Amino acid sequence: MNRREAISHVALLLGGAFSAPTLLAMDHLESRAAVKNATVVFELNEMQRKIVAEVAEMIIPKTDTPGALEAGVPDFIELMLKDCYRQPEHISFNEGIQQLKTAGFLTKSLAEKTDFLRRLEEDTKEMMKAYQVQQSKMGDNEDQELIKVQAKGLPFWRLMKELTLLGYFTSEVGIRSSFDYVPIPGKLEEVKLKPNQKMYAY
Repeated sequence: MNRREAISHVALLLGGAFSAPTLLAMDHLESRAAVKNATVVFELNEMQRKIVAEVAEMIIPKTDTPGALEAGVPDFIELMLKDCYRQPEHISFNEGIQQLKTAGFLTKSLAEKTDFLRRLEEDTKEMMKAYQVQQSKMGDNEDQELIKVQAKGLPFWRLMKELTLLGYFTSEVGIRSSFDYVPIPGKLEEVKLKPNQKMYAY
């Protein structure tokens, strides 16, 4: 399975579509092109990295298959934000991390963390509605580069979910744990999967 095929599977997990900033970021990743006019250097400190790692592992926890940590998802998230996203997403992501830090997220029990993230999910649904309206009102006669710098970025939780799933399911660990990898396919034929059987990846 190549990166594009893996990405299509991740998109289905997110309801069929990625956000516009993430699609743009993937274009930068695919072309190895740096984001132009980056005015802010994005870098997480150790406390922020711990929060990102904890949240990522809660989104994809280790069970009988590896979790987000084993797949290297936290490093992937930081690298993608640094190299492929613009300043609005840097700002909104840092604001989200600060919200979790202020709430003492790392010191909460598992049940409290889960409840906190569920509430964040609900809040983000309303934020996404406002975000989509804002994006649709961008005028053709306005300075688009200025808008990209000043516009409110994609909400933290949406960014976190997209990048966690993208990082996991495009990693070797994620693909091998979620699909039966067949390096040398046999003849093309219809196969009926058994209950709980993994899909095949070629």
